[in-house]
Amino acid sequence: MTGKICHLNVSRGGIPKRELNPARLTALGLEGDDWAHPKYHGGPEQALLLIGEEVIGELRQQGYEVYAGALGENLTTRGLDYEKLRAGQRFRLGQECEIELTKLREPCRTLDVYNRGGMGKIQKILKQEGRGGWYARVLRGGHLFAGDRIELVAETV
Repeated sequence: MTGKICHLNVSRGGIPKRELNPARLTALGLEGDDWAHPKYHGGPEQALLLIGEEVIGELRQQGYEVYAGALGENLTTRGLDYEKLRAGQRFRLGQECEIELTKLREPCRTLDVYNRGGMGKIQKILKQEGRGGWYARVLRGGHLFAGDRIELVAETV
């Protein structure tokens, strides 16, 4: 399974996250990124959040005003099949970095800011089939660039 990193996103806490390119990946995620609620987000087991650009496109088609970084993701990817992702899968990012998926993201009410005009709950949509994204731990840090390849390199059985 291979894909592409379309956007690298950071914030000083909360959503949305702004695009940053290039970025440096450390054991705690992208440099310059922070969490508004560290009790629930961040830390070494949730250092990165990955969401597919395809999901953002689907939400936009349904009328949600979202974009890369709006959902709180650090890496907006293209080409990965989020229905086939599993905890324990390891991915190489670009030339230097490696991550391991740890758990599905559980979308929270912070995302309710995107529920406008009587539309349904964005949380319900994101809970379907891994659309809310995956958290990952950093196994090897380094430099990342938008456009870098993301490639599955190992799976736990």
